[in-house]
Amino acid sequence: MNIERQEIEKLATLARIAIDDSTINEVSQRLSSVLDLVDQLQAVNTEGVEAMSHPMQATQRLREDEVTEINQREAFQAIAPETEDGLFLVPKVIE
Repeated sequence: MNIERQEIEKLATLARIAIDDSTINEVSQRLSSVLDLVDQLQAVNTEGVEAMSHPMQATQRLREDEVTEINQREAFQAIAPETEDGLFLVPKVIE
């Protein structure tokens, strides 16, 4: 698949990246090779193949959900600039 120069420039603008004129051909070739690989993958017959959530079908051992550290909220809030009712107060960032 061949990608035009205008498409590369448009993608660069949308992605907010700077691509030099000298590297546009290289970027075009690399993107074309990626898209060719995607076309090859789409052409594979997957009929009868069961979907997997994970390729290894392994389960992870989970640890017990228990408290392992002491509560230090008062110590941390003692050095905080502002607190109220056990909560940290922070400056408003969204109006």
